[in-house]
Amino acid sequence: MNLVATQIASLVGLHLPPPLALFLTLAFIVFLFRRDIRERPNVSGALWLPLLWLLLGCSRPFTTWLNIFGLPVPFSGGSSEEGNPVEASFIYAMAIAGLFALSQRQISFPEVLQRNGWMVAFIAYCFISIVWSDYPFVSFKRVTKIFNHPIMALIVLTEPDFEEALTRLMKRCAYVVVPVSILWIKYYSWLGTSYDDWGAQMNQGIAIGKNSLGADCLILGFFFFWHLLQTWRTERSTQRQNELRLIAGFLIGIGWLLAKAHSATSTIALFVAILVYVFVGIRPTIKNFIGTYTLAALALLVAAELAFGISGRLSESLGRGSELTGRTELWKHCLQFQANPIFGAGFESFWLGERRDKIAAFYTKWRPGGAHNGYLSIYLNLGLIGLCLLIGLLITTFWKIRLELFRNFEWGRYRLGILMAVVLRAWTEETFATYGALWFVFYIIALDYPRTYLMTAQPSVEASRSEESRELAYATGEL
Repeated sequence: MNLVATQIASLVGLHLPPPLALFLTLAFIVFLFRRDIRERPNVSGALWLPLLWLLLGCSRPFTTWLNIFGLPVPFSGGSSEEGNPVEASFIYAMAIAGLFALSQRQISFPEVLQRNGWMVAFIAYCFISIVWSDYPFVSFKRVTKIFNHPIMALIVLTEPDFEEALTRLMKRCAYVVVPVSILWIKYYSWLGTSYDDWGAQMNQGIAIGKNSLGADCLILGFFFFWHLLQTWRTERSTQRQNELRLIAGFLIGIGWLLAKAHSATSTIALFVAILVYVFVGIRPTIKNFIGTYTLAALALLVAAELAFGISGRLSESLGRGSELTGRTELWKHCLQFQANPIFGAGFESFWLGERRDKIAAFYTKWRPGGAHNGYLSIYLNLGLIGLCLLIGLLITTFWKIRLELFRNFEWGRYRLGILMAVVLRAWTEETFATYGALWFVFYIIALDYPRTYLMTAQPSVEASRSEESRELAYATGEL
């Protein structure tokens, strides 16, 4: 496993001829996947479906990859409203394959729906909002794409060992995203970099834009930090030593990419997620009062924002200006064109047609295509009803995590860290109801699945009663 650290260090620090760097990167990726498969993890072949979905969310659309590999893409060159039939067909094919994989498992879908009422309500409202969209067909095509998130998340959660499945999913994703991003930024700049509307160069790696690369680093960086602590507690062995070296190598690469991306929001979100994870671990008794602490922290943040404009001051300290790189001005313009505050413009419909042109008229050097605020974006597209459903979904997810801290403390801490990262990143980036990888990971930590259906042996009656008694005591405040 010294090869991992050496390979990543060579990509980051050395200057190799591009063909040699490409060869070493491909060989490195093949080596990692062969090592992973030879370990014979307790996962099924269906896990390759959510891996492919996560890789697409972390990188670029399917048709863009076809172009990169020099393959012709039919119907390309259409408008963003029309979309591409090839891209849509591929996404629908993945959904069908995912549903087929789930149909082979003993899953009680009625109970899944019952346990995730707020998520079902939010997704259902996204579909219903098509009715009043000015572009219903476009809205329909876009909303059906995000339906892949819960399908792929359920595949992960219904694996025989869902924590092992999550570990393999994230590691395999990192095997591609991290080395390819480093390779493209250092040696293939026409792929790994882009330019903003002001002509400034941005490092995007395998993703689309620096903020998307920052989101990739947020997801993978927090996972490897969590995996590091889990591995550190295991018994000393050669396998443990090799795994620690692998983790260290990828953390170095992720840190380098995060610095190159200059994504302040993702950096702050990652820092807060790690801070929350560590704090809960240092004081395990905090799980008894996690709701009170969280409510107090939110109240403090809101008060600080209203009184001192803390987000602007933090942005200014990071060299971005007190206006959050022009975001606050953009938010004001967006609110001027919200014609339906109750129901919204319809799913992903606000930035279509005349509204986008009218908002773009306020700017001379760039043409905004999004609100750069997840909460505002939901309000613009889905109105107050959609925003309330989203807040309800976030609250119920937090409540599930609160209970999880008593059942599986380490998994609960991981879920809590991701939730905090999602909530924070959405303040300056569109995060909710998108096709991005972070929203897919949110589904993994938000879905409540009755895992007892996957157990080959039923637990004893005494154990079941003990577990129920503990949850009941906790829910009533006796723990």
